[in-house]
Amino acid sequence: MTAETGIQTGTLPDGDQRYRQLQRRHRRGRIWLVIFQASTIVGIIALAMLLYTIVNDSFGLVAIQNKVEPSELAIDGVALDELTHEQLFTILKANISKGVLARMEHEQPFDERSREDVLDLVYERVVQPTILSSWSLSDSILRRRAIQAEAARDFPQAKLEFRSWLSLDFIRSPQSPTPATAGVRTALLGSLWMIAITILFAFPLGVGAAIYLEEYANDSFINRVISTNINNLAGVPSIIYGILGLAIFVRGLAPLTSGTLLGISDPTTSNGRTILSAAMTLALLVLPLIIINAQEAIRAVPRSLREASYALGATRWQTTWFHVLPSALPGVLTGTILAMSRAIGETAPLVVIGASTFIAVDPNGPFSKFTALPIQIYQWTARPQGQFRNIAAAAIIVLLVLLLSLNASAILLRNRTNRSF
Repeated sequence: MTAETGIQTGTLPDGDQRYRQLQRRHRRGRIWLVIFQASTIVGIIALAMLLYTIVNDSFGLVAIQNKVEPSELAIDGVALDELTHEQLFTILKANISKGVLARMEHEQPFDERSREDVLDLVYERVVQPTILSSWSLSDSILRRRAIQAEAARDFPQAKLEFRSWLSLDFIRSPQSPTPATAGVRTALLGSLWMIAITILFAFPLGVGAAIYLEEYANDSFINRVISTNINNLAGVPSIIYGILGLAIFVRGLAPLTSGTLLGISDPTTSNGRTILSAAMTLALLVLPLIIINAQEAIRAVPRSLREASYALGATRWQTTWFHVLPSALPGVLTGTILAMSRAIGETAPLVVIGASTFIAVDPNGPFSKFTALPIQIYQWTARPQGQFRNIAAAAIIVLLVLLLSLNASAILLRNRTNRSF
């Protein structure tokens, strides 16, 4: 207690006491450092094990047997892979029933199908390659001789070959009930359509709402309730959004989402279970994330920038549009990247809305019936045949590459925007 001020002053520890306090602080710091390092190592190990499992199932030896050898379908010495569209259609017509042919014609006329599509149908319906057994990449490398002996004993008519389940044919081939000819083209196109429409709806709405809440809305009770509800909606389970989309977009707005109001009449999509319904549901799902991240980015812009703009006579909108928003755009794009990453991997809302688990026709617009890569992966992993797990692993790699490619493009755009401002 000092006589002049009447304030009690503390004394700093000295000698051994100060040394012991420093030692305790250093020990606590080392303990937390070890905990943080251990957490990082565990995460890296888990990620490495996941990637190893996926890659291990995407490659390996297979025992494959064809019902009809491709060499038997050659015409005048021309190999099957080199036949024309008309010759392939003739082979297909001669080897499948009229009912199946009529159904394929109804799904998509053969005149509109490419030669590659017809060739895929010949392999699927006529050649009919059947994979009798498959082995993982690690077994194919470490137990190759044992696998060869096992295949020669159990499958004497089959051909043992090394197969990469992830290939260009896998990416460009449509879905198929047999794993040997199945592909992800239809699901990949469906995912791209959905993500494009989702961002088209969610990005302007989310950024606009964030601008209003940060730059125009007063600190009133109603606006505080709105902000609180937006934060709560970011944590709502995704299946709830699926139920909401089913009620609103699939059933309530079926004439719009099916295209009936625009004169697009398709009996397979008249119930509203289209790409547009799925995309608008995913837009609702990611909208709170975009709003919250955009608010944080706008709030981080220095107040002095706004005051300088007002001092020069700019209006609030001019200040927001020409100064605040460009400065906040990198952060806004970061939030959009996170929202897009969540949307592209969602499965539960799409299941509720009614995504197709098997569809052989590529989507050609927002009013088409659809499937997506997560739905296809889920459907393949639920199948009892082991080969479907191999193509599911290959589809996971395709999904990861797609996600990383889209994120990399958005990050490059964000960095370029950051340098511009």
